[in-house]
Amino acid sequence: MKEILMMVLADCPYCRQAEGMIKELQEENVQYGKLRIKRVDEEENPKLAETLDYYYVPSFFVDGKKLMEGVPTKEKVKAVLDAAME
Repeated sequence: MKEILMMVLADCPYCRQAEGMIKELQEENVQYGKLRIKRVDEEENPKLAETLDYYYVPSFFVDGKKLMEGVPTKEKVKAVLDAAME
């Protein structure tokens, strides 16, 4: 399993949507609950944010590769979780 890096902002409604989707997917598949998701607020860690190639939050990275950015859908979030399971 690989760690997921999730870039967020505290007041981002799309980040909250993505969190809800993650929770829902974890309830549907207990294996997703074993994944480590490192949530980083870009305002609290601007140095890390500057090193990553993204514009919108939430943004998901696995092995340094951006897999999803911006408005989440359950299918896109699931694809991120699946990629981290490999």
